[in-house]
Amino acid sequence: MVDLPVACTLPPDALAARKANLLRSLLPRAQERLVLPDGYRIRFPPDPDILVAIAHTIDAERLCCRFLRFTVVVEPDGGAILLDLTGPEGTREFLAALFEL
Repeated sequence: MVDLPVACTLPPDALAARKANLLRSLLPRAQERLVLPDGYRIRFPPDPDILVAIAHTIDAERLCCRFLRFTVVVEPDGGAILLDLTGPEGTREFLAALFEL
C-alpha cells in the first residue's frame, strides 16, 4: 500500500459542508462506536436505508480522504451493519477530530 498523508484534500469550506451534511446524517444513526488501533468501527442497525447511506458516504469520502480504508460487514440473519474506518498512523486522531468525538 502506498503511504498516503492523513489529510483531507477538501478546502475548509467544502469540508465544513461535508461535515454538516453527509457525515452528520450518518453518524447519529449509529448504535455504537468502537475504538480500533487504527481507526473506528461503527455499528448500525440492519436497515437497508443505512446501507445505502454508508455506500454514498464511502463514495464521497474516498475521493477526499484517500488514506482511509473502508470495510463494510453485513452480519447474517438480519444482523448489524458494521463500518470500519481505518488507515495509517494518525487516522484515529484524524477521525476523532472530524467527527468531534
